[in-house]
Amino acid sequence: MKHSIRAYIVVSVILLLVVGGAIRSFGGDGKTSFDVITIDSAITPAVADYIDKEIEGSSARGSAGIIVLLDTPGGLDLAMRDIVKVLLTPPLPVIVFVHPSGARAASAGVMITMAASVAAMAPGTNIGAAHPVAIGIGGKMDKTMAEKVENDAVAYARGIAEKRMRNADWAEKAVRESVSISAEEALRLNVIDVIASDMEELLAKIDGTTIMLPSGDVVLDTKGAVINKRDMGLREKLLVTLSNPNIAYLLMMIGLAGLYFEFAHPGAILPGVVGGISLILAFFAMQTLPVSYAGIALILFSIILFIAEIKIVSHGMLSVAGVISLVLGSVMLFNSSIPALRVSFSVMIPTIIIVSLFFIAVVSLAVKAQRAKPHTGVDGMIGREGTAITDIHVDGKVLIKGEYWNASSSEHVEKGADVRVIGVRGLTLEIERIQKI
Repeated sequence: MKHSIRAYIVVSVILLLVVGGAIRSFGGDGKTSFDVITIDSAITPAVADYIDKEIEGSSARGSAGIIVLLDTPGGLDLAMRDIVKVLLTPPLPVIVFVHPSGARAASAGVMITMAASVAAMAPGTNIGAAHPVAIGIGGKMDKTMAEKVENDAVAYARGIAEKRMRNADWAEKAVRESVSISAEEALRLNVIDVIASDMEELLAKIDGTTIMLPSGDVVLDTKGAVINKRDMGLREKLLVTLSNPNIAYLLMMIGLAGLYFEFAHPGAILPGVVGGISLILAFFAMQTLPVSYAGIALILFSIILFIAEIKIVSHGMLSVAGVISLVLGSVMLFNSSIPALRVSFSVMIPTIIIVSLFFIAVVSLAVKAQRAKPHTGVDGMIGREGTAITDIHVDGKVLIKGEYWNASSSEHVEKGADVRVIGVRGLTLEIERIQKI
């Protein structure tokens, strides 16, 4: 009896596992399930990490495949290569769909599209212009290095195309000549597998397609499949947002302004805290962007010039030099030919104006404070005016700002006369009579 119960439990567990796997792979009505994610930004390490995790998650959930809706101007080479590695050896079919109409798969997007299990485009989209550009921290490449990078990119593109049995010759042209083609021409040249206007048409057209996976061949069953849209979580949204060069630039400016204010007016605390956090976030973001050392150096040099204005009387010349250095540094900060990886002028110009005015205002306040007449201590008493309480010559008493002081004078001053402090000797004020006109 006990053996029968045990056998029944084991069989039940096995059935639950089998049914559970089937439920994960199919919708409630028995249809297959596909996850859908959207990539509509530049390709950065944050995007690469997001795609990798979503593919792993789809596989763990038992989805039949994942569809990546792609619209990108390109991005960083290292991030693109991380994505391609996953797409060439995926645990489940990955369909890259350049969508909607008007979208593009440019530069790094070309490699990502060609590396997919199924490459699809919507009418009115384009793909191409994959010539490598100077990326990462540093300046432009010399001719020899540029040739090496180009040849490496060509070999990489051809390798992807050949593995996916797509047009390797066109892939080489996309790199060497930066050619770009429409969806219709891409289909004709065997760059992609299908053209579809929407998700429903895409699923209908790729139904029955055999996909080669590391685990073996899989036949897609997509007609009428259940679509599960997967939105970015808060963490992924934050990382992708920080990878935006406009956001990184603003964080850097806020950080420098906050720290500068804290150094100019010690004890404010809040500006220093905000500035420190902003600067750390900016440096984190710049790890994922093509940053120029020269741009960073010029921006930091502008801060040094603003600080020097406080210490050195330059009649505003150092402030002018600081503004010029800030402008040049901002223009040179991100070294990329891809607009999505550069700071927009609509963001840069207002930021430069506001930050420059802020620095100049802080400098003006600091200089004014330095040149202001002292209000406390011995120096603060010089020039104060009051009234003689007694006759004063060698000694006497005066009333200065509500306080009684011992006083002396080189001339006789009668009681009740208006007097002015001209010196301080210990606790005795040296005064003179105020001559009335």
